[in-house]
Amino acid sequence: MKNSSQDPDFGATGQFELTGVYFVDKKADAAFATTLGMDRIKTLLLLGAGHAHLQVLAQLAANRRSDLDVTLITPWSYLTYSGMTPGFVAGHYPLEDCQIDLQPLLREAGARWISARCSGLDANTQSVMLDYGGSSPGVDLLQTGATTSRPAMMTYDFLSIDTGSVMEKRKLDQSIPGASEHAILVRPIEQFVNRWSQVLNRAKAKPGNTLRITVVGGGASGIELLMAMQQGLQTAGVTAQLRLVAGGPALAPNYPKGVQQRLAAQLRKRQIEVDMGTCTRVTADAVELDGGRTLPSDVTVIATGSAAPDWLNHSGLAQDENGYALVNAHLQSTTHKNVFAAGDVATRFDRRHARNGVYADRAGPDLALNLLATLTDQPLNAHMPSDRSLNLISCGTGHAIANWGALSAEGAWAWRWKDKIDREFMARFRRN
Repeated sequence: MKNSSQDPDFGATGQFELTGVYFVDKKADAAFATTLGMDRIKTLLLLGAGHAHLQVLAQLAANRRSDLDVTLITPWSYLTYSGMTPGFVAGHYPLEDCQIDLQPLLREAGARWISARCSGLDANTQSVMLDYGGSSPGVDLLQTGATTSRPAMMTYDFLSIDTGSVMEKRKLDQSIPGASEHAILVRPIEQFVNRWSQVLNRAKAKPGNTLRITVVGGGASGIELLMAMQQGLQTAGVTAQLRLVAGGPALAPNYPKGVQQRLAAQLRKRQIEVDMGTCTRVTADAVELDGGRTLPSDVTVIATGSAAPDWLNHSGLAQDENGYALVNAHLQSTTHKNVFAAGDVATRFDRRHARNGVYADRAGPDLALNLLATLTDQPLNAHMPSDRSLNLISCGTGHAIANWGALSAEGAWAWRWKDKIDREFMARFRRN
């Protein structure tokens, strides 16, 4: 597993390798496909390495097909699990416990990996444009030692999108000028964990200083992260003053009142200052709020709501009012039947639910089944998500808040429950 304290444009290593190419003998597969009377091998592009695509890779590994060429496009060779990231920040887990190495899964699935991002999608011509984030003229093929040019574009027969939502710097700077230059963004998580490690190391090198940290964003994830930061800094022996800029009239507005009250009580217990104002600008050492107020801040973390990626706007795919890919009950684009999408990047046109990893994980098995079924024109399976999901919000100290529908409770037992669920999730996709 590759990872580094560097913070490149994207890709945790700063090297943009086309690795894991041809884990299976494609020529032999093509010959075998011909003997079965298949016209040609079909191409499946998996765009993004979210929770649902982990399930797709696992299913492809269990159902290897000679008539299918699979490529995963994602900047990183590993997945940093968002559910355990606050635990890493709090000091409960080493970083390697929060990451899944994708390469063993790719090998089992007979898939290749391209370390790149999508910079454009044209669903009508069935093509994806790639951004490698670097200027190297070629890439190494690990198994052959050969060098090949990186494709600027890839075409597909079938496309599955599971990139998650994003924090577009251009849009962010329009709403909060200076944010992309002076603040740490919580997405992508792979970059956030590296930036946080740098902050912690610098703070430990100056033990006499008080570190002023501001988290902008009053959602549950921002509050959870702030409490984790307090715990992690205390464990490291760093003195810190922490503040939440909520940007609205209520904490965790998407949660029921009981959860909001419990979160507010936890913040009071930890003496974390809460400001309900809205951040209007970030500078190198302060945050500016509506009303002309300025608050000093050595480290500012942006945990505001994310958005759909810009490239969807020009893709030709149907979108909802917020720009997310619109899909039907089969997780299939409502306008392009060879395109599927799941997780935070997609919206069901027939039923809406919260954007979180729980729903993405649950969509994974049906997404995998439908991708395999559509190859052979078999009936697709309707994905029926529950109207409610179990949410466990850690409080940084071996304590968590549990929420199910309108019900909520908290305690050390909730933290142990969350820890068990997270570790079981990681174990499902880890390979030796």
